[in-house]
Amino acid sequence: MLSLVERLPLLERLRPYVQIARVDHWFKNAFMLLGVVLALFWRPELFHLGSLGTLLSALGATCIVASSNYVINEVLDAPTDRRHPKKCHRPVARGEVVIWIALLEWGGLGLLGIVWAFSINAPFGAAAFFLWVMGCIYNVPPLRTKEVPFLDVVSEAINNPIRLFLGWFALVPDRLPPLSLALAYWMVGAFFMATKRFAEYRAIGDPERAAEYRRSFRHYDERRLLASMIFYLAAAATFAGVFIVRYKAELILSTPVVAGFFAYYMALGMKPDSPMQNPEKLYRERGFFAYTILTAALFVGLMFVEIPALYEVFNVQPSTFEPLWHIGK
Repeated sequence: MLSLVERLPLLERLRPYVQIARVDHWFKNAFMLLGVVLALFWRPELFHLGSLGTLLSALGATCIVASSNYVINEVLDAPTDRRHPKKCHRPVARGEVVIWIALLEWGGLGLLGIVWAFSINAPFGAAAFFLWVMGCIYNVPPLRTKEVPFLDVVSEAINNPIRLFLGWFALVPDRLPPLSLALAYWMVGAFFMATKRFAEYRAIGDPERAAEYRRSFRHYDERRLLASMIFYLAAAATFAGVFIVRYKAELILSTPVVAGFFAYYMALGMKPDSPMQNPEKLYRERGFFAYTILTAALFVGLMFVEIPALYEVFNVQPSTFEPLWHIGK
């Protein structure tokens, strides 16, 4: 007798394995953009079409490594996903996936992505390998940091600075990016993740049921999660301030817009059944999506502009990097 899965057409049998690779989450690798912008700020001579091919290859390798992490996440989260009102519909939780095949998919994608990454250059390959290792630390027992309160947030958020390094090393493999900005990016990621936890906890609405779904929720409540969000945001602002004063005072002009972005993000996180539970679907929030594009465009623009008057007003030394555009003398 053939099982129900074996009776399905080939494409239908493959569909769950594509789903657990979460191709729709590849947009998160847009966080590499900060590293790319930083590399181009450091070395403006990299502005040429030849860099585009390298960046596309780097993006492809990163997406494959990320999918490997998503696969193991789906496999190991299946028992608790079955207790979640929405995640119970994931393919592994529904029994649509053969576990040993999924584990082969996890290992195969990881190996492919890492080998691909090392073919770009060694520092990029090392960063891609670290991204994969952090996926293991976050998901795989006995470490499985996703079950430890607060450590679950910071260990997942570290993917932000790793992606910054990936974007940077794709173009500048012979030196490290500024640590201050990497730390700020880490804390921004922690703020995003804590907001997601806050939204999930409120949506479930029952502390006992929340603890069954995610073990770290045994120690969380709304007050602790909200306090952690404020901590991560304050830490991000502090590290970002160090970077701005040291390297790019023009970014001071973006402060009101960036602050508005985080306020907007937090406001969405406070909504009942908040969209922050599924950040990959935030593009549906058209107002927020437009504001995000505006914030990113302003940041990128200011990275390549020089406004000498600002350095006089704030009494800081201008950076030694040549900007693309000068405004005033």
